[in-house]
Amino acid sequence: MSHSVDYYFAVPSPWTYLAGPRFDKLIRKYNLEVNWKPYEVPRVFALTGTKPVLQRPPQIQKNRLNELRRWREYLDMPLHLEPKFFPADAAPAAHMLISAKQTGGEISKLAYAYMKAYWAEEKDIADTATLIDIADKLGWNGKALFEKSLETAVLTEYEENSEEAVKRNVFGTPTWIYKNNLFWGQDRLDFLNRAIEAEL
Repeated sequence: MSHSVDYYFAVPSPWTYLAGPRFDKLIRKYNLEVNWKPYEVPRVFALTGTKPVLQRPPQIQKNRLNELRRWREYLDMPLHLEPKFFPADAAPAAHMLISAKQTGGEISKLAYAYMKAYWAEEKDIADTATLIDIADKLGWNGKALFEKSLETAVLTEYEENSEEAVKRNVFGTPTWIYKNNLFWGQDRLDFLNRAIEAEL
């Protein structure tokens, strides 16, 4: 039985990065068909009244760092709490991923590589050369992906993903939608797992 999941995410999200390995296990466990949908998170934030991280009250910013520290230790994943290039423009990496997707490739490893480069290696994921180099190392033609990422079809899909996210009440990242049920946050992966198991 095929299981399809719509996945709304943004590369510069630490929570999306932390979810990566566990979501990959779910993909392989259930042979999930994943509809990868990088989208423009600030557009959703603007509609929901959520402020960008650096504009949030200091108490909330402090708690965010504490939570990241806890999850980093719990999951035993390398993560800089305040990476060198924070905050990063999500669009260039998103465009590269959509470009790779439209090329017909499986993009999970590329998506995670961009997240790891940002959060664990403190690389600038808004830098073209960095994006191309990471893609090349995974066997893609990075230059070709970048050139395609500038095309209207890629920009249109990014726009459509963002509009779709708004219409489907997505309000943060990572968000999974399975059989019209929304699961928000890396700490909801267990609930997504249960929902899929219930369909077996």
